[in-house]
Amino acid sequence: MDLKSNEPFWLVKNGILNSYPSLKSNENCDVLIVGGGITGSLMAHQMIADGYKTILIDRREIANGSTSATTSMLQYEIDIPLYKLSEMIGKEGAAKSYQACSESIDILENLSKKIKSKAGFQRKKSLYFASKKKDVSWLKKEFETRLSAGFKVKWIKSDEIQKKYGLKNTFGGILSDQGASIDAFVFAHELLAFNLKKGLKVYDKTELKSVKYHSGFSEVILNNNVKIKTKKIVYCNGYESKNLIKENFVQLKSTFAAVSEIDLENIKNLSKTLFWNTDEPYLYMRTTDDGRLLIGGGDEDFQDPEKRDKMIGKKEKEILKTLKKLLPEYQFYTDFTWAGTFGETKDGLPYIGKHEKFKNSYFVLGFGGNGITFSVTGMAMVSAFMKNKKHPLTEFFRFGR
Repeated sequence: MDLKSNEPFWLVKNGILNSYPSLKSNENCDVLIVGGGITGSLMAHQMIADGYKTILIDRREIANGSTSATTSMLQYEIDIPLYKLSEMIGKEGAAKSYQACSESIDILENLSKKIKSKAGFQRKKSLYFASKKKDVSWLKKEFETRLSAGFKVKWIKSDEIQKKYGLKNTFGGILSDQGASIDAFVFAHELLAFNLKKGLKVYDKTELKSVKYHSGFSEVILNNNVKIKTKKIVYCNGYESKNLIKENFVQLKSTFAAVSEIDLENIKNLSKTLFWNTDEPYLYMRTTDDGRLLIGGGDEDFQDPEKRDKMIGKKEKEILKTLKKLLPEYQFYTDFTWAGTFGETKDGLPYIGKHEKFKNSYFVLGFGGNGITFSVTGMAMVSAFMKNKKHPLTEFFRFGR
């Protein structure tokens, strides 16, 4: 599956950071991680930290799937509002899910410092604003729900939004203290480089073809018939997991993004905040660490890469038309446009844990707008699973829920 269009911004901006070999001879390990994006890189870091002999494989180049197309907005806010999620899965599960995403941002900051990352982790606030007057009532309900759950939020009126950010045609919103951004493509490579020194083995252009399950271990056969004997497999292959798991557990979507030319002066008042609105699909935007405005949205059901990519030009016009309503005086000079694929679940939550048809295996599938923060939660969950311990989010993130 082609998870992105040909020229995502992060891949063009960063180029080839590291090169990895393909696997050409039989191997054995405690943990085999399938998928070399940001999720797989985080999982590899955790498994090495826990003392497991770990191998990571990816069928393409490392971090060249969805990680190269992500907008890397780090939010505790899940695509389903907290008050709605509480109605769906109960207050406890909803609050724990939101809190886990919030804690993940702190964990990422600490991890970024630990590995001396140059991926541009930046603390930011997050503004979730009403794009229509009719959205104000439920958005205020969401504000009260978050406030009662202990999140640091304030209600900000439309005139305050205009004064602070220059955004017009809004109807108020929730301003959250907790948020951040990062270059996930760079960070994934940095995590792998850090752990290669600690014994991690990484192979790209290495594709899992089939698995034979045995008592206490699995035998993985690759596309070149090389074999890997492993005690556990951790699938971190995101949206491509839909090719493995037959039930309809996720709806694939295409999202579209554009990034401006460098324009430090005119986006200064936007640089410390993440923005998204109440439209369906919602518009989202942030600045990059090199002084560009990144904006995206216009989500559509995914059909195939060719049809998706043909829509990029049309979607760019739609997105920039909406931007013009928000920032009438701002001139957006497009530098890159691209499309990526993501997954939408019925409750906005990931799938992390066991699947009955895959023995000796775990899945870490961080779908929706919180893929990176869900993946950080997945680190702790899989770490617990490996030790036969329970995790408080297992029931809420399990398959078949």
